[in-house]
Amino acid sequence: MIHDSIAALRVGLKGEAAVVVGDEHTAPRIGSGRIAVLATPVMINLMEAAALEAIESLLADGHQSLGTRLDITHVAATPVGMRVTATAEVVALDGRTVTMRVDAHDEKERIGGGTHERVVVDVARFDARVQAKAR
Repeated sequence: MIHDSIAALRVGLKGEAAVVVGDEHTAPRIGSGRIAVLATPVMINLMEAAALEAIESLLADGHQSLGTRLDITHVAATPVGMRVTATAEVVALDGRTVTMRVDAHDEKERIGGGTHERVVVDVARFDARVQAKAR
Protein backbone atom coordinates (compact mmCIF):
# COMPACT_ATOMS: atom_id res chain seq x y z
CA MET A 1 0.00 0.00 0.00
CA ILE A 2 1.37 3.41 -0.96
CA HIS A 3 0.38 4.99 2.37
CA ASP A 4 2.59 2.50 4.20
CA SER A 5 5.41 3.24 1.79
CA ILE A 6 5.46 6.97 2.51
CA ALA A 7 4.73 6.78 6.26
CA ALA A 8 8.39 7.41 7.13
CA LEU A 9 8.63 10.53 4.96
CA ARG A 10 8.43 13.97 6.56
CA VAL A 11 9.09 17.60 5.77
CA GLY A 12 12.69 18.50 6.55
CA LEU A 13 14.38 15.34 5.28
CA LYS A 14 17.62 16.22 3.50
CA GLY A 15 19.97 14.64 1.02
CA GLU A 16 23.24 15.59 -0.63
CA ALA A 17 25.28 14.51 -3.64
CA ALA A 18 28.58 15.83 -4.97
CA VAL A 19 30.93 15.49 -7.92
CA VAL A 20 34.20 16.98 -9.04
CA VAL A 21 33.56 18.31 -12.54
CA GLY A 22 35.46 16.30 -15.13
CA ASP A 23 35.54 16.59 -18.91
CA GLU A 24 32.72 14.03 -19.07
CA HIS A 25 30.46 16.45 -17.15
CA THR A 26 30.87 19.38 -19.53
CA ALA A 27 28.31 20.81 -21.93
CA PRO A 28 30.18 19.76 -25.11
CA ARG A 29 30.42 16.14 -23.92
CA ILE A 30 26.76 16.01 -22.89
CA GLY A 31 25.53 17.77 -26.01
CA SER A 32 24.04 20.78 -24.26
CA GLY A 33 26.44 23.51 -25.35
CA ARG A 34 29.92 24.31 -26.61
CA ILE A 35 31.67 25.81 -23.58
CA ALA A 36 33.61 23.37 -21.37
CA VAL A 37 31.78 24.04 -18.09
CA LEU A 38 29.41 21.93 -16.00
CA ALA A 39 26.44 20.97 -18.18
CA THR A 40 22.97 21.84 -16.92
CA PRO A 41 21.73 18.23 -17.33
CA VAL A 42 24.58 17.06 -15.09
CA MET A 43 23.68 19.63 -12.43
CA ILE A 44 20.07 18.43 -12.59
CA ASN A 45 21.20 14.79 -12.31
CA LEU A 46 23.14 15.73 -9.18
CA MET A 47 20.03 17.40 -7.74
CA GLU A 48 18.01 14.25 -8.42
CA ALA A 49 20.71 12.16 -6.73
CA ALA A 50 20.43 14.41 -3.67
CA ALA A 51 16.64 13.97 -3.74
CA LEU A 52 17.03 10.19 -3.82
CA GLU A 53 19.48 10.39 -0.93
CA ALA A 54 16.87 12.27 1.10
CA ILE A 55 14.00 9.78 0.80
CA GLU A 56 14.65 6.58 -1.14
CA SER A 57 15.99 4.48 1.75
CA LEU A 58 12.89 5.30 3.81
CA LEU A 59 10.39 3.90 1.31
CA ALA A 60 8.83 0.51 1.96
CA ASP A 61 10.11 -2.51 0.04
CA GLY A 62 8.76 -2.63 -3.49
CA HIS A 63 8.37 1.15 -3.73
CA GLN A 64 10.54 3.89 -5.15
CA SER A 65 10.22 7.48 -6.22
CA LEU A 66 10.27 8.82 -9.75
CA GLY A 67 11.03 12.38 -10.79
CA THR A 68 7.98 14.04 -12.33
CA ARG A 69 8.66 17.78 -12.30
CA LEU A 70 11.62 20.16 -12.27
CA ASP A 71 11.66 23.94 -12.05
CA ILE A 72 15.37 24.69 -12.07
CA THR A 73 17.63 27.64 -12.77
CA HIS A 74 21.33 27.32 -13.65
CA VAL A 75 22.80 30.73 -12.86
CA ALA A 76 26.59 30.34 -12.74
CA ALA A 77 29.21 28.37 -14.65
CA THR A 78 31.51 25.84 -12.97
CA PRO A 79 34.88 24.96 -14.53
CA VAL A 80 36.43 21.51 -14.82
CA GLY A 81 38.19 20.49 -11.61
CA MET A 82 35.82 22.26 -9.22
CA ARG A 83 33.59 20.35 -6.78
CA VAL A 84 29.82 20.78 -7.03
CA THR A 85 27.48 19.84 -4.21
CA ALA A 86 23.71 19.53 -4.61
CA THR A 87 21.26 19.44 -1.74
CA ALA A 88 17.60 18.49 -1.56
CA GLU A 89 15.15 19.12 1.26
CA VAL A 90 11.57 17.86 1.49
CA VAL A 91 9.31 20.91 1.77
CA ALA A 92 5.87 19.33 1.18
CA LEU A 93 4.10 15.98 1.07
CA ASP A 94 0.79 15.56 -0.73
CA GLY A 95 -0.36 11.96 -1.05
CA ARG A 96 2.28 10.19 -3.15
CA THR A 97 3.91 13.47 -4.27
CA VAL A 98 7.05 14.70 -2.55
CA THR A 99 8.12 18.29 -3.23
CA MET A 100 11.72 19.29 -2.58
CA ARG A 101 13.76 22.45 -2.64
CA VAL A 102 17.02 21.75 -4.47
CA ASP A 103 20.20 23.80 -4.65
CA ALA A 104 23.65 23.42 -6.14
CA HIS A 105 26.86 25.19 -5.14
CA ASP A 106 30.38 24.98 -6.42
CA GLU A 107 33.40 25.92 -4.32
CA LYS A 108 32.76 29.63 -4.93
CA GLU A 109 29.02 30.27 -5.19
CA ARG A 110 25.45 29.06 -5.66
CA ILE A 111 25.13 27.84 -9.23
CA GLY A 112 21.50 26.75 -9.39
CA GLY A 113 18.35 25.74 -7.64
CA GLY A 114 14.61 25.43 -7.68
CA THR A 115 11.99 22.80 -6.94
CA HIS A 116 11.76 19.13 -7.75
CA GLU A 117 8.75 16.83 -7.40
CA ARG A 118 8.87 13.07 -7.13
CA VAL A 119 6.02 10.60 -6.94
CA VAL A 120 6.17 7.35 -4.97
CA VAL A 121 5.18 4.28 -6.98
CA ASP A 122 4.68 0.58 -6.44
CA VAL A 123 7.47 -0.79 -8.63
CA ALA A 124 5.61 -3.95 -9.71
CA ARG A 125 2.50 -2.00 -10.78
CA PHE A 126 4.60 0.62 -12.53
CA ASP A 127 6.64 -2.00 -14.37
CA ALA A 128 3.45 -3.83 -15.45
CA ARG A 129 2.16 -0.60 -17.02
CA VAL A 130 5.48 0.01 -18.79
CA GLN A 131 5.54 -3.55 -20.14
CA ALA A 132 1.96 -3.23 -21.37
CA LYS A 133 2.90 -0.01 -23.14
CA ALA A 134 5.88 -1.69 -24.79
CA ARG A 135 3.66 -4.39 -26.34
